[in-house]
Amino acid sequence: MSRTYTFVPRSMQAQAAAYYLGISLTKFRSLELPSKVSEGNVLYDVRVLDTWFDDLPEKGQEPYNKPSEADLAFGVAAE
Repeated sequence: MSRTYTFVPRSMQAQAAAYYLGISLTKFRSLELPSKVSEGNVLYDVRVLDTWFDDLPEKGQEPYNKPSEADLAFGVAAE
């Protein structure tokens, strides 16, 4: 039975979570995101899904962990 929600549920099973993120179920399962189990159901918290998505780099943006030229010049970070 399919359900239609007018809101985003707090927790989702893997297939719904993958759909929510816009990725395949195979890709989603490879992420190994934290989950909870309730009566045998593996559930993913929408806040964890949002955090994972928010942490993705934007297109054209360099990864967050690369030190800037200024940091390197002033010895704040190492290459």
